[in-house]
Amino acid sequence: MILVYRYRVKSLNGFLNKQARAVNHVWNYCNDTQKHALKWNKRWPTGFDLNVLTTGSSKELGLHSGTVNAVCEQYAKSRKQFNRPFLRYRGKRSLGWVPLKGHDFKREGNAFRFAGNTFGVFNSRALPEGKIKDGTNFSKDARGNWFLNIAIEVAEAHPRPIRNGIGIDLGLKEFAALSSGEKIENPRHLRQLEEKLAKAQRAHKKRLAINIHARITNARRDFLHKLSYRIVREFDYIAVGNINAAGLAKTSMAKSVLDASWSSFRNMLRYKAIAHGASFEEVDERFTTQICSSCGTMPPERPKGIADLGIRHWICSDCGANHDRDVNSALNILARSGHRVPVEGIFVL
Repeated sequence: MILVYRYRVKSLNGFLNKQARAVNHVWNYCNDTQKHALKWNKRWPTGFDLNVLTTGSSKELGLHSGTVNAVCEQYAKSRKQFNRPFLRYRGKRSLGWVPLKGHDFKREGNAFRFAGNTFGVFNSRALPEGKIKDGTNFSKDARGNWFLNIAIEVAEAHPRPIRNGIGIDLGLKEFAALSSGEKIENPRHLRQLEEKLAKAQRAHKKRLAINIHARITNARRDFLHKLSYRIVREFDYIAVGNINAAGLAKTSMAKSVLDASWSSFRNMLRYKAIAHGASFEEVDERFTTQICSSCGTMPPERPKGIADLGIRHWICSDCGANHDRDVNSALNILARSGHRVPVEGIFVL
């Protein structure tokens, strides 16, 4: 399993700024080459082709040859991934980025060695033993701070025996409802600082606005990391509804959906479950709100669609069970997950 460990760099920031400008030059050359192929109806260059064309340029640009190769390969990969004939050019407004090859990057005590330079970092957590992989890079955030992102291969944990499981229904009123009956409050990080952010933007205080955005991002990431770690630690089997965050982000609820960051939370649950030996699954959540988790029917008095979003509690006319809308959905998500052994929260129908 490959994990990425992120450290803030505390030395050689000026050197990295210079490297980033050279990286932009390589990226733009790749884009020019691609446009030339389009203009003359030539075969689109692959990452290997771009590597051949840039051979010998590392000394002139002041870049490590591995960095030049990594930029070319990433350009070809991004062009294919986004299915576009060419990509955007990188300029002064682009955030700094310096990719490198894993075999060119070495540990040196609490620091790291690359291209003849030693980079000191803030050791926020220990880097595990393992092979450093391609995809490792330096990146710059909007506040001008450089970070080292190390992609490292670590051994997967042995699967834990499944003793208890949990179903999770993601939402906006509450961030999540668990099949155990617990509800996680939605902190609404953007809403808390929205007024200050608006004032800074109206006053054209760009630096203040950037700092407020960073506070929101850091608070949201901290909340998601702590919650996902707690769930993975407490439960051996985790089932989450596959709510379409990208689709809802195009509606009038876009601001709240993006603030909740459901996709990031599911990704954290997925890789942390693998790292700790737990089981994770995304489940089709259609009609989980309307089905009675006790008897499995869809009574006519059930809450239906967007029109009945205001109905938070309902009673099943078939079996008389009293349901909390979100907890009922979480129970159905867990029961629908395909897990065969009855565990906590599952009703055997």
